[in-house]
Amino acid sequence: MSDALAEADATVEFQGLKVMVIDDSKTIRRTAESLLQKHGAEVITAVDGFEALSKVAESHPDIIFIDVMMPRLDGYQTCALIKNNKQFRETPIIMLSSKDSVFDKAKGRVVGSEDYLTKPFTRDDLLGAMRQHAHPSV
Repeated sequence: MSDALAEADATVEFQGLKVMVIDDSKTIRRTAESLLQKHGAEVITAVDGFEALSKVAESHPDIIFIDVMMPRLDGYQTCALIKNNKQFRETPIIMLSSKDSVFDKAKGRVVGSEDYLTKPFTRDDLLGAMRQHAHPSV
């Protein structure tokens, strides 16, 4: 496949999907947003759990990426609050963290996350998680 065709395919791969990226790091938010938009996704960002909760209610994302370590409301608390709302119980949540211990991953599962990416994650890690977990809402 030519590079031009591959590029055209990339821009529609996640067309119609709403993705939320919650991270207090501006760099992580911008990197993820840029990459996902290049692949056709609509991206909503939030700097912390408090901001994210109202944005989740407004935008109804198809998949959510949440940083674990954030001020005010950490990623585990944010994930638990989102999953406790029956409207968002089925929304896939992927935890993002620089910690990669078995304990940290298990804690993510306990609060309802579907997956756990260790920072710094690669382009392929992020796109792979999207392909595995993101399904457009009907």
